[in-house]
Amino acid sequence: MNEKLVSESLTIMTEMIMPNDTNPLGNLMGGNLMRWMDIAAGICAGKHCEAHVVTASVDHVSFQHAIHLGSVITLTAKVTRAFNSSVEVYVEVHVADITGHNLKKSNHAYLSFVAVDSDTLKPVKVPALRAVSTEELNLYESAERRREIRLILSGRMKPKDATQLRTFFEDFSR
Repeated sequence: MNEKLVSESLTIMTEMIMPNDTNPLGNLMGGNLMRWMDIAAGICAGKHCEAHVVTASVDHVSFQHAIHLGSVITLTAKVTRAFNSSVEVYVEVHVADITGHNLKKSNHAYLSFVAVDSDTLKPVKVPALRAVSTEELNLYESAERRREIRLILSGRMKPKDATQLRTFFEDFSR
C-alpha cells in the first residue's frame, strides 16, 4: 500500500447559507454546520483511504462567530495522520460575504474515520500519510496526542497506558 500526500485528498466544499439552514435569528444552525463538516471530512478520508469510511469521533467544535443568512462558508478538510485502519482529518471553516470579502475563520475540528470493507464492513488497512510542509508535519506529530485523548475519553484506553500523554496525567493526578 503506497504512502499518500496530504494534497492528494484535500477537499474543499463551499455552501451558501440559505433560509432553511438558519435559526429564527437568521444564523446558521450549528447542527447544519457540523453535518457539512462531517461530509467534507468524510469525502477527504474516503479519498485518502480509497475505501468507504465511517465517522468514529468528532473533537470539540466551538462556534467562534455567528454565520449569518446569505454568508458563504468554505470548508477545507485534510488528512493529518493515518493510523492502521483509521485517519484523522482536520476541517477548517471560513466565512465570507457573497463577494468574498470579510473573510474570517469561524470553526475548526478534528474528525476520525475508520476505513471499512464495503462488503463485510470490517476495518481495513489505510495508506500511510506523508506530511511535507511545516504545517502538515506539526499536525502529523500532534495527531498521536489527540488520538490518545480521544481513546481515553471514549474509555478505550486508560490514562496510565497513554505514551504521549503520560506525564500530563501523572502531573494531573497529584
